[in-house]
Amino acid sequence: MKVTFYGTRGSIPTPGPDTVFFGGNTACVLLESGHHKLILDAGTGIKRLGEQLASTDEKIHILLSHNHWDHIQGFPFFIPAYQAGRRIHIYSAPTEPTQHHAILEQMSQSFFPVPASKLMAEIKVHPLSEEIKELNITGFQIVCKPINHPNGGFAYKIRADNKTVAYVTDNELFSTDNLKTALTEWYSFLQDVDLLIHDAQYTDSEMPSKLGWGHSSIDQAIALGQQAKVKQLILYSHAPERKDSELEEVLAKYDHTHTMRFDISREGQEIHL
Repeated sequence: MKVTFYGTRGSIPTPGPDTVFFGGNTACVLLESGHHKLILDAGTGIKRLGEQLASTDEKIHILLSHNHWDHIQGFPFFIPAYQAGRRIHIYSAPTEPTQHHAILEQMSQSFFPVPASKLMAEIKVHPLSEEIKELNITGFQIVCKPINHPNGGFAYKIRADNKTVAYVTDNELFSTDNLKTALTEWYSFLQDVDLLIHDAQYTDSEMPSKLGWGHSSIDQAIALGQQAKVKQLILYSHAPERKDSELEEVLAKYDHTHTMRFDISREGQEIHL
């Protein structure tokens, strides 16, 4: 299985000289297994991915973690959506309130100049519910787990080619306001996965003023990876204000302090499992 990062930033796109290396586009990751592809989230990073997919005619599958803007805001600029004959399947995680078509509704009224009704692709939204624990999408076996985040959503454990990737973004491990999955449940869910992509938006010193916002700290994510004995941890959903230099300091501090392989997600990064 091949994992490619197209967007790694949380909350809002952050272009500029201080985010060139790790990237300023919001959430989007591509998984590939043979000729099968699965897109995780549709933040602004999906625009560049769409440019690459525009010359193909394959079906497109997009699995959403939740509906917050930084996870859907790239879709109106996704070129395949404007191509006649393209088939796009969108799998929408459960939210509170339920808005399974939010990714299309963001193009309505005065929010966007081209309404979703004008898109030329054949787009089908597949609503997911908390009763759905497992699903199979184009060769990927997926287990769902509710995230601790305002309005809800799903984390995913995805298996293909005898490897497992866990995509756990926008998740507050020690949540008091939005607790859906306890810490011990995360330990069990993530045990021995080959690659864990986990939210690490804040530092420990920032957490007291961010409680209830639905994110974890860098140290919390690392401790989780160690406790679950994951083979490799990738920190994800970087805070908008987090500079490249600060992330490089984190990498230098933690890279050699444990047996778990450790890295920080950056746009264009490819991982082969």
